[in-house]
Amino acid sequence: MNVLPVILCGGSGTRLWPLSRSGYPKQFLSLSGTESLFQQAVARLQVLADSELSVGTTLVVTNEEHRFLTLDQLAEMEGVRASLLLEPAGRNTAPALTLAALEALSTGDDPVLVVTPADQTVGDLSAFTKAVRAAVRTAESGAIVVLGITPDRPETGYGYVRRQGSADALGAYAVAAFAEKPDLERAQSYLAQGDYAWNSGMFVLKAGVWLAALRRFRPDIAQATEVAWKGRTQDQAFIRPSKDAFLAIPSQSVDYAVMEHCPGSEFPIRVIPLDAGWNDLGAWDAVWAVGQRDENGNSSQGDVLLADAKDNLVVSSGRLVAAVGVENLVIVETPDAVLVADRGQSQNVKKIVDGLQKSGRDEHHIHRKVHRPWGWYDTIQEAERFKVKRILVKPGAAISSQRHYHRAEHWIVVKGTAEITCGEKVFILSENQSTYIPLGEIHRLANRGQIPLEIIEVQAGSYLGEDDIVRYDDSYGRCENKK
Repeated sequence: MNVLPVILCGGSGTRLWPLSRSGYPKQFLSLSGTESLFQQAVARLQVLADSELSVGTTLVVTNEEHRFLTLDQLAEMEGVRASLLLEPAGRNTAPALTLAALEALSTGDDPVLVVTPADQTVGDLSAFTKAVRAAVRTAESGAIVVLGITPDRPETGYGYVRRQGSADALGAYAVAAFAEKPDLERAQSYLAQGDYAWNSGMFVLKAGVWLAALRRFRPDIAQATEVAWKGRTQDQAFIRPSKDAFLAIPSQSVDYAVMEHCPGSEFPIRVIPLDAGWNDLGAWDAVWAVGQRDENGNSSQGDVLLADAKDNLVVSSGRLVAAVGVENLVIVETPDAVLVADRGQSQNVKKIVDGLQKSGRDEHHIHRKVHRPWGWYDTIQEAERFKVKRILVKPGAAISSQRHYHRAEHWIVVKGTAEITCGEKVFILSENQSTYIPLGEIHRLANRGQIPLEIIEVQAGSYLGEDDIVRYDDSYGRCENKK
Protein backbone atom coordinates (compact mmCIF):
# COMPACT_ATOMS: atom_id res chain seq x y z
CA MET A 1 0.00 0.00 0.00
CA ASN A 2 1.49 3.32 -1.09
CA VAL A 3 1.38 6.18 1.42
CA LEU A 4 2.33 9.78 0.63
CA PRO A 5 3.03 12.21 3.47
CA VAL A 6 1.58 15.68 2.86
CA ILE A 7 2.94 18.55 4.96
CA LEU A 8 0.88 21.75 4.92
CA CYS A 9 3.56 24.34 5.58
CA GLY A 10 1.75 27.65 5.43
CA GLY A 11 0.73 29.88 8.31
CA SER A 12 2.51 32.71 10.09
CA GLY A 13 2.27 31.79 13.79
CA THR A 14 1.65 35.37 14.90
CA ARG A 15 0.84 34.37 18.50
CA LEU A 16 4.47 33.27 18.95
CA TRP A 17 5.90 36.69 18.08
CA PRO A 18 8.67 37.85 18.38
CA LEU A 19 10.34 34.49 17.60
CA SER A 20 7.78 33.58 14.95
CA ARG A 21 7.27 36.13 12.17
CA SER A 22 5.65 35.88 8.78
CA GLY A 23 9.08 35.79 7.12
CA TYR A 24 10.27 33.03 9.48
CA PRO A 25 7.18 31.44 11.03
CA LYS A 26 6.92 28.99 13.92
CA GLN A 27 7.07 25.79 11.86
CA PHE A 28 10.72 26.53 11.11
CA LEU A 29 11.61 27.16 14.76
CA SER A 30 12.96 24.63 17.27
CA LEU A 31 10.41 25.13 20.04
CA SER A 32 10.24 21.50 21.21
CA GLY A 33 13.45 19.49 20.85
CA THR A 34 16.43 20.21 18.60
CA GLU A 35 14.66 19.91 15.24
CA SER A 36 12.22 22.48 13.89
CA LEU A 37 8.50 21.71 14.06
CA PHE A 38 8.52 21.26 10.28
CA GLN A 39 11.38 18.76 10.48
CA GLN A 40 9.59 16.90 13.27
CA ALA A 41 6.44 16.66 11.13
CA VAL A 42 8.41 15.27 8.19
CA ALA A 43 10.30 12.79 10.38
CA ARG A 44 7.12 11.50 12.09
CA LEU A 45 5.69 10.37 8.78
CA GLN A 46 8.89 8.69 7.58
CA VAL A 47 8.51 5.90 10.15
CA LEU A 48 5.05 4.76 9.00
CA ALA A 49 6.49 2.09 6.70
CA ASP A 50 5.94 -1.53 7.73
CA SER A 51 5.55 -4.85 5.91
CA GLU A 52 2.42 -3.57 4.17
CA LEU A 53 2.95 0.20 3.91
CA SER A 54 5.41 1.91 1.60
CA VAL A 55 6.13 5.60 2.24
CA GLY A 56 6.65 7.63 -0.93
CA THR A 57 7.94 11.11 -1.70
CA THR A 58 6.88 13.71 0.84
CA LEU A 59 4.73 16.48 -0.65
CA VAL A 60 5.31 19.84 1.02
CA VAL A 61 2.85 22.63 0.24
CA THR A 62 4.45 25.96 1.11
CA ASN A 63 4.75 29.43 -0.38
CA GLU A 64 7.23 31.29 -2.55
CA GLU A 65 8.73 33.27 0.32
CA HIS A 66 9.64 30.18 2.35
CA ARG A 67 10.78 27.91 -0.48
CA PHE A 68 14.53 28.07 0.17
CA LEU A 69 14.08 27.92 3.92
CA THR A 70 11.99 24.76 3.45
CA LEU A 71 14.57 23.29 1.09
CA ASP A 72 17.43 24.03 3.50
CA GLN A 73 15.67 22.32 6.40
CA LEU A 74 14.88 19.28 4.26
CA ALA A 75 18.54 19.10 3.21
CA GLU A 76 19.50 18.72 6.88
CA MET A 77 17.46 15.49 7.06
CA GLU A 78 18.96 12.26 5.77
CA GLY A 79 17.02 10.00 3.43
CA VAL A 80 14.02 12.30 2.87
CA ARG A 81 12.68 12.65 -0.66
CA ALA A 82 10.38 15.64 -1.14
CA SER A 83 8.60 17.72 -3.74
CA LEU A 84 7.73 21.33 -2.98
CA LEU A 85 4.40 22.68 -4.22
CA LEU A 86 4.57 26.46 -4.11
CA GLU A 87 1.49 28.57 -3.57
CA PRO A 88 1.84 32.10 -5.00
CA ALA A 89 -0.56 33.33 -2.30
CA GLY A 90 -2.35 31.90 0.72
CA ARG A 91 -5.70 30.29 -0.11
CA ASN A 92 -6.12 28.22 3.07
CA THR A 93 -5.85 24.44 3.36
CA ALA A 94 -8.46 23.15 0.87
CA PRO A 95 -6.60 24.38 -2.25
CA ALA A 96 -3.29 23.31 -0.65
CA LEU A 97 -4.49 19.74 -0.16
CA THR A 98 -5.94 19.76 -3.68
CA LEU A 99 -2.52 20.60 -5.13
CA ALA A 100 -1.05 17.65 -3.24
CA ALA A 101 -3.81 15.30 -4.43
CA LEU A 102 -3.33 16.34 -8.05
CA GLU A 103 0.43 15.82 -7.79
CA ALA A 104 -0.11 12.41 -6.18
CA LEU A 105 -2.48 11.29 -8.94
CA SER A 106 -0.12 12.53 -11.67
CA THR A 107 2.09 9.48 -11.01
CA GLY A 108 -0.69 7.17 -12.18
CA ASP A 109 -1.40 5.77 -8.68
CA ASP A 110 -4.07 6.74 -6.15
CA PRO A 111 -2.13 6.67 -2.88
CA VAL A 112 -3.33 7.27 0.65
CA LEU A 113 -2.39 10.80 1.73
CA VAL A 114 -1.39 11.37 5.36
CA VAL A 115 -1.98 15.09 5.80
CA THR A 116 -0.54 17.06 8.69
CA PRO A 117 0.18 20.69 9.49
CA ALA A 118 3.87 21.53 9.85
CA ASP A 119 3.60 23.32 13.20
CA GLN A 120 2.53 20.67 15.71
CA THR A 121 4.41 18.53 18.22
CA VAL A 122 3.80 14.95 19.33
CA GLY A 123 5.30 13.51 22.52
CA ASP A 124 4.57 9.79 22.04
CA LEU A 125 5.81 8.76 18.59
CA SER A 126 4.85 5.11 19.10
CA ALA A 127 1.21 5.94 19.86
CA PHE A 128 1.12 8.37 16.94
CA THR A 129 2.50 5.80 14.50
CA LYS A 130 0.01 3.15 15.65
CA ALA A 131 -2.95 5.50 15.20
CA VAL A 132 -1.82 6.71 11.76
CA ARG A 133 -1.22 3.17 10.49
CA ALA A 134 -4.77 2.27 11.57
CA ALA A 135 -6.03 5.41 9.80
CA VAL A 136 -4.18 4.46 6.60
CA ARG A 137 -5.79 1.01 6.56
CA THR A 138 -9.20 2.58 7.19
CA ALA A 139 -8.67 5.10 4.39
CA GLU A 140 -7.61 2.37 1.95
CA SER A 141 -11.24 1.23 1.82
CA GLY A 142 -12.37 4.72 0.74
CA ALA A 143 -13.09 6.38 4.07
CA ILE A 144 -11.95 9.85 5.11
CA VAL A 145 -10.23 9.64 8.49
CA VAL A 146 -9.73 12.41 11.05
CA LEU A 147 -7.24 12.04 13.89
CA GLY A 148 -9.11 13.23 16.97
CA ILE A 149 -7.08 14.28 19.99
CA THR A 150 -8.30 12.85 23.27
CA PRO A 151 -9.09 16.01 25.30
CA ASP A 152 -7.71 16.51 28.80
CA ARG A 153 -9.34 19.87 29.53
CA PRO A 154 -12.28 22.02 28.36
CA GLU A 155 -10.34 23.75 25.57
CA THR A 156 -12.00 26.72 23.83
CA GLY A 157 -9.27 27.22 21.22
CA TYR A 158 -9.91 24.07 19.14
CA GLY A 159 -12.71 22.73 17.00
CA TYR A 160 -14.21 19.38 18.04
CA VAL A 161 -15.26 16.12 16.38
CA ARG A 162 -18.12 14.08 17.84
CA ARG A 163 -18.09 10.33 17.34
CA GLN A 164 -20.96 7.89 17.47
CA GLY A 165 -21.38 4.15 17.91
CA SER A 166 -18.64 1.69 18.73
CA ALA A 167 -15.13 1.43 17.37
CA ASP A 168 -14.37 -1.07 14.63
CA ALA A 169 -11.46 -3.52 14.63
CA LEU A 170 -9.02 -0.74 13.72
CA GLY A 171 -10.25 1.59 16.45
CA ALA A 172 -12.18 3.88 14.09
CA TYR A 173 -15.52 5.48 14.97
CA ALA A 174 -18.13 6.98 12.69
CA VAL A 175 -18.20 10.80 12.83
CA ALA A 176 -21.53 12.24 13.91
CA ALA A 177 -20.66 15.91 13.48
CA PHE A 178 -18.02 18.61 13.69
CA ALA A 179 -18.31 21.46 16.19
CA GLU A 180 -16.86 24.97 16.07
CA LYS A 181 -14.59 26.35 18.80
CA PRO A 182 -16.93 26.44 21.82
CA ASP A 183 -17.28 28.78 24.77
CA LEU A 184 -16.10 27.47 28.14
CA GLU A 185 -19.49 26.13 29.24
CA ARG A 186 -19.96 24.18 26.03
CA ALA A 187 -16.36 22.91 26.15
CA GLN A 188 -16.97 21.60 29.68
CA SER A 189 -20.08 19.84 28.39
CA TYR A 190 -18.10 18.23 25.54
CA LEU A 191 -15.49 16.97 27.99
CA ALA A 192 -18.14 15.54 30.32
CA GLN A 193 -19.96 13.72 27.51
CA GLY A 194 -16.81 11.84 26.57
CA ASP A 195 -17.60 11.38 22.87
CA TYR A 196 -15.89 14.55 21.63
CA ALA A 197 -12.27 14.92 20.47
CA TRP A 198 -10.24 17.91 19.42
CA ASN A 199 -9.93 18.30 15.67
CA SER A 200 -6.16 18.01 15.12
CA GLY A 201 -6.17 19.15 11.50
CA MET A 202 -4.58 15.80 10.55
CA PHE A 203 -6.43 13.79 7.92
CA VAL A 204 -5.84 10.48 6.15
CA LEU A 205 -7.59 9.77 2.84
CA LYS A 206 -6.97 8.67 -0.72
CA ALA A 207 -6.11 11.39 -3.21
CA GLY A 208 -9.00 10.41 -5.46
CA VAL A 209 -11.47 10.46 -2.57
CA TRP A 210 -10.46 14.01 -1.64
CA LEU A 211 -10.93 15.26 -5.20
CA ALA A 212 -14.29 13.50 -5.53
CA ALA A 213 -15.52 14.99 -2.25
CA LEU A 214 -14.29 18.46 -3.16
CA ARG A 215 -16.00 18.28 -6.56
CA ARG A 216 -19.18 17.25 -4.76
CA PHE A 217 -19.21 19.95 -2.05
CA ARG A 218 -17.09 22.78 -3.50
CA PRO A 219 -16.87 22.35 -7.27
CA ASP A 220 -15.73 25.97 -7.63
CA ILE A 221 -12.57 25.32 -5.59
CA ALA A 222 -11.94 22.02 -7.37
CA GLN A 223 -12.29 23.52 -10.84
CA ALA A 224 -10.24 26.64 -10.11
CA THR A 225 -7.41 24.64 -8.51
CA GLU A 226 -7.29 22.20 -11.41
CA VAL A 227 -6.97 25.11 -13.84
CA ALA A 228 -4.04 26.46 -11.81
CA TRP A 229 -2.50 22.99 -11.68
CA LYS A 230 -2.73 22.46 -15.43
CA GLY A 231 -0.79 25.71 -15.92
CA ARG A 232 2.02 24.63 -13.60
CA THR A 233 5.74 24.98 -14.25
CA GLN A 234 8.65 23.22 -12.57
CA ASP A 235 12.21 24.31 -11.90
CA GLN A 236 14.70 22.57 -9.62
CA ALA A 237 12.69 21.10 -6.73
CA PHE A 238 9.80 23.57 -7.09
CA ILE A 239 6.39 22.95 -8.67
CA ARG A 240 4.50 26.18 -9.29
CA PRO A 241 0.82 26.35 -10.27
CA SER A 242 -0.24 29.19 -12.56
CA LYS A 243 -0.16 32.35 -10.45
CA ASP A 244 -3.04 34.15 -12.16
CA ALA A 245 -5.25 31.07 -12.02
CA PHE A 246 -4.34 30.34 -8.41
CA LEU A 247 -5.26 33.84 -7.27
CA ALA A 248 -8.78 33.17 -8.57
CA ILE A 249 -9.28 30.19 -6.21
CA PRO A 250 -11.70 30.83 -3.32
CA SER A 251 -9.99 30.65 0.07
CA GLN A 252 -11.37 27.88 2.26
CA SER A 253 -10.24 25.36 4.86
CA VAL A 254 -10.39 21.58 4.51
CA ASP A 255 -12.98 21.47 7.31
CA TYR A 256 -15.39 24.02 5.87
CA ALA A 257 -14.97 22.91 2.27
CA VAL A 258 -15.43 19.16 2.75
CA MET A 259 -15.16 17.56 6.18
CA GLU A 260 -18.19 19.16 7.83
CA HIS A 261 -20.38 18.07 4.91
CA CYS A 262 -19.36 14.40 5.01
CA PRO A 263 -21.37 13.02 7.99
CA GLY A 264 -24.53 11.52 6.54
CA SER A 265 -23.28 11.86 2.95
CA GLU A 266 -22.03 9.30 0.45
CA PHE A 267 -18.50 9.88 1.74
CA PRO A 268 -17.85 7.76 4.85
CA ILE A 269 -15.93 9.70 7.47
CA ARG A 270 -14.27 8.21 10.53
CA VAL A 271 -12.35 9.47 13.56
CA ILE A 272 -9.50 7.59 15.25
CA PRO A 273 -8.66 8.79 18.76
CA LEU A 274 -5.08 9.94 19.28
CA ASP A 275 -3.58 10.22 22.77
CA ALA A 276 0.08 10.95 22.02
CA GLY A 277 1.06 14.15 23.79
CA TRP A 278 -0.14 16.32 20.88
CA ASN A 279 0.14 20.09 21.00
CA ASP A 280 -0.27 22.65 18.24
CA LEU A 281 1.88 25.22 20.11
CA GLY A 282 -0.63 27.88 19.25
CA ALA A 283 0.57 30.38 21.86
CA TRP A 284 3.36 30.88 24.37
CA ASP A 285 1.45 29.21 27.21
CA ALA A 286 1.42 26.02 25.10
CA VAL A 287 5.20 26.26 24.67
CA TRP A 288 5.50 26.54 28.46
CA ALA A 289 3.23 23.49 28.89
CA VAL A 290 5.39 21.19 26.72
CA GLY A 291 8.76 22.52 27.91
CA GLN A 292 10.96 21.17 30.69
CA ARG A 293 10.31 23.06 33.92
CA ASP A 294 12.37 23.49 37.05
CA GLU A 295 11.18 22.91 40.62
CA ASN A 296 9.48 26.34 40.57
CA GLY A 297 7.59 25.67 37.35
CA ASN A 298 9.82 27.87 35.20
CA SER A 299 10.67 26.88 31.64
CA SER A 300 13.67 28.68 30.18
CA GLN A 301 15.76 28.63 27.01
CA GLY A 302 19.05 30.41 26.39
CA ASP A 303 20.96 32.70 28.75
CA VAL A 304 18.41 33.08 31.56
CA LEU A 305 18.85 33.82 35.29
CA LEU A 306 15.84 33.64 37.62
CA ALA A 307 15.41 34.42 41.32
CA ASP A 308 12.23 33.96 43.39
CA ALA A 309 10.32 33.41 40.13
CA LYS A 310 7.52 30.91 39.54
CA ASP A 311 5.69 29.40 36.54
CA ASN A 312 7.33 31.62 33.92
CA LEU A 313 8.45 31.00 30.35
CA VAL A 314 11.66 32.90 29.61
CA VAL A 315 13.40 32.68 26.22
CA SER A 316 16.69 34.40 25.38
CA SER A 317 18.02 34.49 21.83
CA GLY A 318 21.36 35.97 22.86
CA ARG A 319 21.46 38.47 25.69
CA LEU A 320 21.23 37.60 29.37
CA VAL A 321 17.62 37.83 30.58
CA ALA A 322 17.19 38.11 34.35
CA ALA A 323 13.87 38.08 36.21
CA VAL A 324 13.24 38.52 39.93
CA GLY A 325 10.07 37.91 41.94
CA VAL A 326 7.71 37.42 39.00
CA GLU A 327 5.06 34.79 38.32
CA ASN A 328 3.14 33.51 35.30
CA LEU A 329 4.97 35.67 32.77
CA VAL A 330 6.15 35.11 29.23
CA ILE A 331 9.43 36.90 28.50
CA VAL A 332 10.92 36.45 25.03
CA GLU A 333 14.09 38.28 23.93
CA THR A 334 15.29 38.64 20.34
CA PRO A 335 17.93 41.03 18.94
CA ASP A 336 15.31 43.58 17.87
CA ALA A 337 12.33 43.02 20.19
CA VAL A 338 11.40 41.92 23.71
CA LEU A 339 7.98 40.56 24.65
CA VAL A 340 6.63 40.62 28.20
CA ALA A 341 3.15 39.17 28.70
CA ASP A 342 0.96 37.56 31.30
CA ARG A 343 1.08 33.85 30.48
CA GLY A 344 -2.70 33.66 30.65
CA GLN A 345 -2.94 36.41 28.02
CA SER A 346 -0.48 34.91 25.54
CA GLN A 347 -3.26 34.31 22.97
CA ASN A 348 -3.47 38.11 22.67
CA VAL A 349 0.09 38.57 21.41
CA LYS A 350 -1.51 38.77 17.97
CA LYS A 351 -2.74 42.24 18.97
CA ILE A 352 0.88 43.42 19.09
CA VAL A 353 1.51 41.97 15.64
CA ASP A 354 -1.60 43.71 14.31
CA GLY A 355 -0.35 46.98 15.79
CA LEU A 356 3.05 46.59 14.14
CA GLN A 357 1.39 45.95 10.79
CA LYS A 358 -0.88 48.98 11.09
CA SER A 359 2.03 51.23 11.96
CA GLY A 360 4.07 50.02 8.98
CA ARG A 361 6.89 48.52 11.04
CA ASP A 362 8.95 45.57 9.75
CA GLU A 363 9.22 43.68 13.04
CA HIS A 364 6.01 41.77 12.36
CA HIS A 365 7.51 40.27 9.20
CA ILE A 366 11.27 39.86 9.45
CA HIS A 367 13.92 39.38 12.09
CA ARG A 368 17.08 41.42 12.32
CA LYS A 369 18.73 38.30 10.95
CA VAL A 370 17.25 37.63 7.50
CA HIS A 371 17.64 34.28 5.73
CA ARG A 372 18.31 34.12 2.01
CA PRO A 373 18.86 31.13 -0.31
CA TRP A 374 22.59 31.85 -0.34
CA GLY A 375 22.89 32.26 3.45
CA TRP A 376 21.84 35.13 5.71
CA TYR A 377 22.56 38.68 6.80
CA ASP A 378 22.24 40.32 10.21
CA THR A 379 21.86 44.10 10.42
CA ILE A 380 24.15 44.96 13.33
CA GLN A 381 23.79 48.75 13.29
CA GLU A 382 21.83 51.30 11.30
CA ALA A 383 21.58 55.08 11.42
CA GLU A 384 21.23 57.98 9.00
CA ARG A 385 23.34 57.34 5.86
CA PHE A 386 25.04 54.15 7.08
CA LYS A 387 24.24 50.50 7.82
CA VAL A 388 26.46 47.66 9.08
CA LYS A 389 25.69 44.03 8.27
CA ARG A 390 27.23 40.69 9.09
CA ILE A 391 26.81 38.44 6.02
CA LEU A 392 27.25 34.68 5.68
CA VAL A 393 27.44 32.97 2.28
CA LYS A 394 27.14 29.18 2.22
CA PRO A 395 29.82 27.07 0.45
CA GLY A 396 29.18 27.07 -3.30
CA ALA A 397 26.65 29.89 -3.07
CA ALA A 398 26.67 33.46 -4.39
CA ILE A 399 24.54 36.58 -4.12
CA SER A 400 23.05 37.89 -7.35
CA SER A 401 24.98 40.04 -9.78
CA GLN A 402 23.61 43.47 -8.92
CA ARG A 403 24.10 47.18 -8.56
CA HIS A 404 22.85 49.91 -6.23
CA TYR A 405 22.04 53.47 -7.27
CA HIS A 406 21.99 55.07 -3.83
CA ARG A 407 24.73 53.40 -1.79
CA ALA A 408 28.34 52.27 -1.88
CA GLU A 409 29.60 49.26 0.09
CA HIS A 410 32.77 48.25 1.93
CA TRP A 411 33.39 44.50 2.41
CA ILE A 412 35.74 43.04 5.02
CA VAL A 413 36.34 39.27 5.03
CA VAL A 414 36.37 37.81 8.55
CA LYS A 415 36.17 34.09 7.73
CA GLY A 416 36.68 32.02 4.58
CA THR A 417 37.63 33.11 1.08
CA ALA A 418 35.59 35.47 -1.09
CA GLU A 419 35.44 35.67 -4.86
CA ILE A 420 34.65 39.29 -5.69
CA THR A 421 33.30 40.57 -8.98
CA CYS A 422 33.46 44.36 -9.23
CA GLY A 423 32.84 45.75 -12.69
CA GLU A 424 35.22 43.96 -15.08
CA LYS A 425 37.52 42.74 -12.29
CA VAL A 426 37.30 39.34 -10.58
CA PHE A 427 39.61 38.73 -7.61
CA ILE A 428 39.99 36.77 -4.37
CA LEU A 429 39.98 38.13 -0.82
CA SER A 430 41.06 36.19 2.27
CA GLU A 431 40.53 36.84 5.97
CA ASN A 432 41.30 40.40 7.13
CA GLN A 433 41.30 41.73 3.55
CA SER A 434 38.78 44.25 2.28
CA THR A 435 37.44 45.96 -0.83
CA TYR A 436 35.25 48.88 -1.87
CA ILE A 437 32.20 48.65 -4.15
CA PRO A 438 31.48 52.09 -5.66
CA LEU A 439 27.95 53.39 -6.02
CA GLY A 440 26.39 52.13 -9.27
CA GLU A 441 29.01 49.43 -9.94
CA ILE A 442 27.84 45.94 -10.93
CA HIS A 443 29.18 43.48 -8.36
CA ARG A 444 28.86 39.99 -6.93
CA LEU A 445 30.04 38.08 -3.86
CA ALA A 446 30.63 34.32 -4.16
CA ASN A 447 31.92 31.55 -1.92
CA ARG A 448 33.84 28.96 -3.96
CA GLY A 449 35.33 27.38 -0.83
CA GLN A 450 34.34 24.50 1.44
CA ILE A 451 33.53 26.49 4.58
CA PRO A 452 31.04 29.32 5.17
CA LEU A 453 32.18 32.77 4.08
CA GLU A 454 31.57 35.59 6.57
CA ILE A 455 32.03 39.27 5.81
CA ILE A 456 31.21 42.60 7.41
CA GLU A 457 29.47 44.96 5.02
CA VAL A 458 29.38 48.71 5.68
CA GLN A 459 26.88 50.58 3.52
CA ALA A 460 26.97 54.36 3.05
CA GLY A 461 24.64 56.48 1.00
CA SER A 462 21.50 58.54 0.76
CA TYR A 463 19.11 55.54 0.75
CA LEU A 464 19.82 52.13 2.30
CA GLY A 465 16.58 50.23 1.67
CA GLU A 466 16.65 46.59 0.51
CA ASP A 467 14.74 47.54 -2.64
CA ASP A 468 17.71 49.52 -4.00
CA ILE A 469 18.87 46.51 -6.02
CA VAL A 470 18.92 45.98 -9.77
CA ARG A 471 19.64 42.33 -10.61
CA TYR A 472 21.46 41.16 -13.72
CA ASP A 473 21.89 37.47 -12.89
CA ASP A 474 20.64 35.27 -10.08
CA SER A 475 21.12 31.55 -9.37
CA TYR A 476 17.87 31.20 -7.47
CA GLY A 477 15.24 32.47 -9.90
CA ARG A 478 14.18 35.30 -7.62
CA CYS A 479 12.05 38.09 -9.01
CA GLU A 480 11.49 40.07 -5.83
CA ASN A 481 13.74 43.08 -5.30
CA LYS A 482 15.47 41.70 -2.20
CA LYS A 483 19.07 40.86 -1.58
